[in-house]
Amino acid sequence: MDHIRWDPPGKGPWELEATHFPRPMSRFTQGAFGNGFVKGFSEGTKNYGLLLDHLEPGLVNGFMYTQPVAVGAPKGAMGPPPAPILWLVTRMHPRIRSRVRAGARAISDKRWRQELETWDAVDKPAAIAKHREIQAVDVAALSDDELADHIIDCSDHVQDSVYLHHKYTIASTFATGDFLAGAAAWTGVQAGQLISLLRGTSPISRGFATDELDRAAKAILASDAGDVLHGDGPAEGLLAALAADPAAGAEVTAYLDAVRYRSVGYDVGDKSAGEMPELLLGALRAAAVGSSAAPASESALGQIRSMVPAEHVEEFDDRLTEARLINRLRDERGAYSDGWATGLARRALLEAGRRLQDTGQLTDADHAVDLEAGEAAALLRRQPGPSAAEAEQRFFWRTTKTIDDAPAFLRAMPAPPPRASVLPKGARRGAAAVDTMLANLFGVADKENTRSVLHGLAVNRGTYEGTARLVSAAEDFERIKQGDVLVTRMTSPYFNVVLPLLGAIVTDRGGQLCHAAIVAREYGIPGIVGTRDATGTIPDGARVRVDGGTGEVRLLA
Repeated sequence: MDHIRWDPPGKGPWELEATHFPRPMSRFTQGAFGNGFVKGFSEGTKNYGLLLDHLEPGLVNGFMYTQPVAVGAPKGAMGPPPAPILWLVTRMHPRIRSRVRAGARAISDKRWRQELETWDAVDKPAAIAKHREIQAVDVAALSDDELADHIIDCSDHVQDSVYLHHKYTIASTFATGDFLAGAAAWTGVQAGQLISLLRGTSPISRGFATDELDRAAKAILASDAGDVLHGDGPAEGLLAALAADPAAGAEVTAYLDAVRYRSVGYDVGDKSAGEMPELLLGALRAAAVGSSAAPASESALGQIRSMVPAEHVEEFDDRLTEARLINRLRDERGAYSDGWATGLARRALLEAGRRLQDTGQLTDADHAVDLEAGEAAALLRRQPGPSAAEAEQRFFWRTTKTIDDAPAFLRAMPAPPPRASVLPKGARRGAAAVDTMLANLFGVADKENTRSVLHGLAVNRGTYEGTARLVSAAEDFERIKQGDVLVTRMTSPYFNVVLPLLGAIVTDRGGQLCHAAIVAREYGIPGIVGTRDATGTIPDGARVRVDGGTGEVRLLA
């Protein structure tokens, strides 16, 4: 890697985006992601009056770097100005003053409620309808010209879906951060305990198509298909037999149709759930045994609430109500937008890849996911495009490099946000909400690890011993068996399809509000996040003990 240049993509400091893209992004995803991400995110920050306008994305050797862009700041600014200047600017700059007013209105009007209504009544149904429309296309039956047009449509759809996802980023997290900031100040209780009060308010955090999965499992148990479910043989054949069963087939088919094109990552290079039949069969088996959400603890609520000063009890109750109301939007916005659109785009690209391999334009069908949408369309139309060797080189780079091969920062580490106390009064509550949310999304443990004991943030109590299953890419999902301990860098909502199988979760990254922490609480299984070194310390297949009380992961054998 010494000969690779890591030139910053622009002025100022840049930080490696290590949460969503653990590998270089495919060319297709690069083209569809950037515009939708910035457009959606900046709309959300404006609606909530935040002084952070957006995160500017930049690509270096396929890796995404981001730079925080503050309202009114010059391009490529190294950080906020000194406190006295910031104090003056935030009270005099017209755009900042407008933002402060918008932030105050967002809180007083509880804007997130309006956005949740729009999501439920307009955006979510429209997104599902568009996904279903694209999914109904038989890509194998399209001519080459028609498939080329379809790939362009899929690219546009992914961009629209990325926009939709990030349009709701602030709405889905603001009230949660607001509750945590206030409750922590009033009680001194740690974020993990406070967040446990949200348990049970986000059904989708328990997995994609949970209702369809439960109905399919019940139909199997009520029929003679149970022997098929637990039979021997290839998973694909068993799923086909279940789908053809006279009594249970309709419900099984409905489940498979709901999940088969859901991506398990953020990139068209990541597999879709339908490409991993062992995983879907395992989910059906786990559902047939029975798994349910962990119940919320009302006794815990009473204990924490008793610690709130009397003058803040009413506000505590109000903020908790709002956080519980909006909680499901965080995972829903991905599951019903780009998580589905990305899988549908992958289906189209793989069909193109099969054809381009047959004509000798690609050496492997899988290399098609590393083509830009326009390049894939051009090759299908026998127009000039990348050579087979170039596509293969792109594929090799993307599949063999990880964020461990890229610098964490270019030029400098981005400066932290300014202290809320420096900001105008009307902006302080919003800034505290966002700062608290970010701190609990990405924080990690600071206790030193050893070769046999890792320390992280305990996100759900309980102790579990099981087989560690190291997951670094989507293809690793197929090796997960019921009762395994998932060990990975960081989960995303698109991991949801494997959740019914897990006995515990361990991650390198993430804080009390990361996805892994949420699902561990929802399922009531032990979870340790933010260990920093789990994927580099725990061998795949090792026996481990996960202690949700102490925050320790112990390597047993």
